[in-house]
Amino acid sequence: MRKNPYFSFLLISLLSLLWLTGCGVYSFTGASIPPRAETVSVSYFPNDASLVQPTLSQYFTESLQDKFLRQTNLQLVDGVGHLHFEGAIADYRTEPVAISGDDRAARNRLTITVRVSFYNEFDEDADFSRTFSRYYEYDSNLSLAEVEDEAMEIITEELVEDIFNQAVVDW
Repeated sequence: MRKNPYFSFLLISLLSLLWLTGCGVYSFTGASIPPRAETVSVSYFPNDASLVQPTLSQYFTESLQDKFLRQTNLQLVDGVGHLHFEGAIADYRTEPVAISGDDRAARNRLTITVRVSFYNEFDEDADFSRTFSRYYEYDSNLSLAEVEDEAMEIITEELVEDIFNQAVVDW
């Protein structure tokens, strides 16, 4: 009887995955979290932008918290956790980005920028303070009010992913 090479590959792959997840440092999300880290905290991100969207601070803060609850085994705590985030909404602006032949905006762009400081109790080299920025373009025939909820959701999701990757994905 002839051996199936795919069976051997599958067996080796399965054993490798079991070994990696058993180490407690790696997860399928790619997060590399110190084994002793048990908690995460996210301070409220106030809106310091000149144009204030009233629900953005709460929405952004909760989205960052939810990302860590969904994708890690860390417990969310008040105060300062083993991994800690703080910062602010630094900018929230809309501007034209594509001009049509009649000198009118064909597309507009909503940009959100956040300042983030991250502290890792077990690895000071992983600490950072930086800004993250993402945007959403929309047709100028639409008002910001018509696209704002969708745009804010998409931008926030991208920002949270960028912050998560910077903080705990060691790729």
